[in-house]
Amino acid sequence: MGRTLAFVCTHCHTAYPPDTREWRCPCGGLFDFADRPPLDPAGIEAGRRGVWRYRALLPLDPAWEAVTLGEGDTPLLRVDWEGRSIYFKLESLEPTGSFKDRGSAVLVTALRGLGIRRVVEDSSGNAGASLAAYTARAGIACEICVPDTAAGPKLAQMAVYGAEVIQIKGKREYAALAAWAAAAHGAFYASHVYNPFFLAGTETLAYELWEQLGRRAPAALVLPVGNGTLFLGLYNGFCRLRQAGLIAHLPHLFAAQAAACPPIYEAFCSGVETVRPVAPTPTLACGLAIGQPVRGGQVLKAVRATAGRVVSVTEEEIQQTHSRLARQGFHVEETSAVAVAALDQLQGELARFDPEPVVVPLTGHGLKTCRPE
Repeated sequence: MGRTLAFVCTHCHTAYPPDTREWRCPCGGLFDFADRPPLDPAGIEAGRRGVWRYRALLPLDPAWEAVTLGEGDTPLLRVDWEGRSIYFKLESLEPTGSFKDRGSAVLVTALRGLGIRRVVEDSSGNAGASLAAYTARAGIACEICVPDTAAGPKLAQMAVYGAEVIQIKGKREYAALAAWAAAAHGAFYASHVYNPFFLAGTETLAYELWEQLGRRAPAALVLPVGNGTLFLGLYNGFCRLRQAGLIAHLPHLFAAQAAACPPIYEAFCSGVETVRPVAPTPTLACGLAIGQPVRGGQVLKAVRATAGRVVSVTEEEIQQTHSRLARQGFHVEETSAVAVAALDQLQGELARFDPEPVVVPLTGHGLKTCRPE
């Protein structure tokens, strides 16, 4: 490799090679990158657009050829929402219809560069569809373990890319167990939650927003949070921008969860540092039905470090907001509507930031669920 890359356990600090077959440390710690160099804005490639404009800012070997479907460079629209000026970042217009393409592009680039030929992932929908597309592009065999409650359009999307879709009955966690079993028998566990390359890909949204807003950070971001991969990618990206002296402060980060499955919300309200698992009940926001988020503790730390908050919204609020968005021309999946629904609860906090920009990423396209209004 042209660049030395290594993972490190965030708990015991043991180092691992990036092609390790471990997806977390035996001590229970999660992986991050070791010794990333400081962000240098001179590395931004002026002649490129999208995720790969920021290639030099990412922990990738320069010799690895990018696996791309044209991800990134999504529109940032200023809209009037209930009398308040808000920016919508249209991640729903990514190649497979969700923000997951940022992470998948970087993860699959690394996998192909490392010589991985067969992968497995567990997903309720968007991550699996995205990984299926990018592995197809890279010529890597892909298996996706999904809960049998996953939306039909998402399953069809995975299958059309050529992935082997394995439906698992029962809890969402059972799909993860099935993926781990497949990994124990030779497949590489290409997890969008555990693998640091995926999180590095979601960082690019921070860099893109920084440029679109005139090289400044938004005052605040409001995001739907299940496992928190976009939330943490944004936090990491803006932290790197601040460390490089390119922004004066971090944006306030607000996390929105469905009241039907609110483990991070409950931990935030209780003032604790550890997110305890909850039993999800049915929710329209199926992408947020994560009862035991692996990186929930990291999300809590990011919320508190940015003086943000976690809120929860009801099924009625999700449905009503989904309809209101559609009537304004934004056809998103219900998971995306959760963050917009949270704006009503956050009016007091957000008013303090006027006229500074507040951004809400619309994370997934409505065609992925296709429920009639």
